[in-house]
Amino acid sequence: MRSAEDDLTARARIRNAALELFGAEGVGRVSLRAVAQRAGVSHALVLHHFGTKEGLRQACDDYVISLVRDAPDADLGDTAGLAAMLEAGTAVRRYLGRAFLDGSPQAAALFDELVAATGRWLEQGVREGWVQPSDDPPARAAMYVTYLLAPLAFGEHLARSQGVPDVHDLRTLLRFSRAGIEIFTRGVFADERALEAWDAVRDDRGSQRGSR
Repeated sequence: MRSAEDDLTARARIRNAALELFGAEGVGRVSLRAVAQRAGVSHALVLHHFGTKEGLRQACDDYVISLVRDAPDADLGDTAGLAAMLEAGTAVRRYLGRAFLDGSPQAAALFDELVAATGRWLEQGVREGWVQPSDDPPARAAMYVTYLLAPLAFGEHLARSQGVPDVHDLRTLLRFSRAGIEIFTRGVFADERALEAWDAVRDDRGSQRGSR
């Protein structure tokens, strides 16, 4: 008889296989039988755990969201643990890249969840003193997520322009993600002239509307 622990392990294997296949080929091109074969289980067991392909896709979305929600718990002082987490996330990154290119309602809901979770994480950082306050927290959270997802959507162009075979490779990921972290940590501009210029345009447009 199959134990509960075996079922949980099989469920995770199926989900992970789906993440890999959905990310590599797209949800529409992958059958449940293909997922079962990749996971080393029967088609019937996939149906038992997830019911339909949409149920399996929702489980993948839920898993990705859980990783985002758990991100604040990552120990930045644990180098080996952090490296293992980044390496294990390869399938998740591919999945996200595909999900946001397909333009489905599910992808839209996933994006909204990511923005909401990121907003809470950034606000926690503001309270704890390791994130700068923002003049517009909701917009910052949305732009932060969009910035992080851009390499997934433009991976082919990024790989070509930088002469790398695969942007999801861990060595390449560390290079590009470090560049992003450097931007977020140290900034790019040495003064506020660009910000002041944008504020001036905003204020000018506001005054024009008010005078009509």
